[in-house]
Order: sequence, then structure tokens, then C-alpha cells
Amino acid sequence: MSTAPVSPSGKPILFSGMQPSSDSLHLGNYVGALKQWVQMQEDYEAFFCVVNLHAITVPQDPEKLKASTRATAAQYIAAGIDPEKSTLFVQSQVSGHAELAWALNTITGFGEAGRMTQFKDKSQRFGADTTSVGLFTYPVLMAADILLYQAATVPVGEDQRQHVELTRDLATRFNSRFGDTFTVPVAQMPKGAAKIYDLQEPTAKMSKSADSPSGLLSLLDEPGVNKKKIMRAVTDDDGEIRFDREAKPGVSNLLTIYAELAGQSVESLESEYAGKGYGDLKKGLVEVVESVFGPIRTRTAELLADPAELDRILAGNADRANEAAQATLRTVYDRMGLISR
Repeated sequence: MSTAPVSPSGKPILFSGMQPSSDSLHLGNYVGALKQWVQMQEDYEAFFCVVNLHAITVPQDPEKLKASTRATAAQYIAAGIDPEKSTLFVQSQVSGHAELAWALNTITGFGEAGRMTQFKDKSQRFGADTTSVGLFTYPVLMAADILLYQAATVPVGEDQRQHVELTRDLATRFNSRFGDTFTVPVAQMPKGAAKIYDLQEPTAKMSKSADSPSGLLSLLDEPGVNKKKIMRAVTDDDGEIRFDREAKPGVSNLLTIYAELAGQSVESLESEYAGKGYGDLKKGLVEVVESVFGPIRTRTAELLADPAELDRILAGNADRANEAAQATLRTVYDRMGLISR
């Protein structure tokens, strides 16, 4: 299946997902992934996953993980992912992910896995004794996530490109050894998606792993919390509102966020705020952020207030995902000489 299959709908297949690593997604997740996914679900047979098996590669609290998994799924829906159009599901509810990952582990080289940049960075930071084997094989599980659904397209950020390259290598290797089985996927960088930086460290990507939460805008935070963070965002002493990533990273980041959420160009904002102060820009940005985050926060709260209904939606979608996953897994087992039940 090295040529990309299409779904019964005639659309190409797409897979992507995010970890439920906190109760709330942040602005970088929204701009870099969720907003793109909402648009892409119109043109693709899309599988969007809350990848909670990936979340247990590092220590976690079981009850918090359950809560953040539901909260992440709810935010997918609240941001515009339609579970009738797309297959939106929780990874652990489809056993094929873990099963295919084991099969792929057996054709992955130890050195190949060890060269993955994210593993090297985290193992150096935390030390070999506290780094799990699960974290080492994380990219193989990610490959299984993608290959299980015969996805032709994988929208990812730059930090995940290497993992998609490994996925392509494993798909090609399996196809060569056992016969055409997997689609060889292509990583798709978000077209035109702005890169969002930390409000306090505007040369570093906005991330939940930052040293301080003060530079992070979370979708579910109350308006006052995000307002305080925006008003305290780092700028400079120049006083001029203009985009210059090198000389004015803080102001440039605020302009980028504003433009992305308001659907305006940076140039139009520079004209609109010409002669005004940074305080004016920040106040305008506060309003724009709340206009986007407010409806998402409200809808997420509604979904989480009825967990039985949310679980029903996710279970139905997991059934659809499982049907596609099992079709692939049966072929994999047969070609590897494994006897399926």
C-alpha cells in the first residue's frame, strides 16, 4: 500500500494527535494544531487521537491523566473538531496501537531509536536511570499510530518531523520484507501557521514545559489570568509597534498572536497601532484572545459537565477507529506469520 489509499468517502486519510499532558491546551497547541485540524477535516478522512499511551512514558498521576484525557478530547470538540465528520478517539481505547507498536519494535534498530533527538534530549536531562524504555520506544508507538490507519498525511510541528521520517523508514522496511502493507506517509507542516513564542521568553517556543507558566496562554484559564499574562508580556524600551523578529522579539510575538487570532495581517496591525503604546496593543490582544478562548472554554465546560455523554461520543468514535485498525493489524499479523484469533 505504498500508494496512498483513499477512504470510502473518497478522501485521503489523515492522522494526528496530542498528549493529554495537562488539563488545558495552550495557544501554541491551538494555532499550531487544532485550528489547522478544523480546516483539514473538510478535505480529509481524519483520525484525531488523544494519545494517552504516550503520556505514560513519564511519571503521571492516574486520576489526573483520566481527567486531562477527557478535557483534551472536550477541547478538540469545543475548538471545532466534529466527531461526526472526523474520528476523534482516545488511543488507549483501541488496542491495535499497542499491538502494532510491538510488531514494529521488532524491525526497529536499537541505534535507530537511540538517535531520536527528543529521546536524547530528555534522557540527558533526566538521566538514564529515570528514563523509561517506553520513552525510548515512543517514536515506534507514534509510527504505529500513523500506520494503523494507512494515513497518507500527518500534520506535525517541526519537532516531530524526525519521528515521521522514522515512520516512513519502518513502513518501507516492512513493505520490503513482508509485502506491500503500509502507506508511506508524508509529514505536512502547517501551512501559514504562525510560530507562537513564550510571553516571558519571546525567543523560546510557547510550551507547557517552560520554566514558568507566566509565558503560557491556556485555553481554559479564566479571562483575568490570561489578561494578567498578556499585560505583563515582555516587550522592549523602543516604544514603537513594529514587527522585527530579531530586534523586537516580544512585540513581534504579540503582533503575531494578534494577527493569527483576529484574522488580520501583521502589516494592518502595525498601521492600526501606529503612534500608540504597547499598553494599547496588549489591551487589544486581551480582547481578541478572549473572543477566541471564551467560546472554547464555555463549550468545554458543557461537555465535561456531562461525562457520560462525552464518554459515549468517544466510545462510538473508538469503535470506528478500531474497525480500521483491526483491518490493518490482521494483514500485519498474517504477513509476519502470527496467528490471529
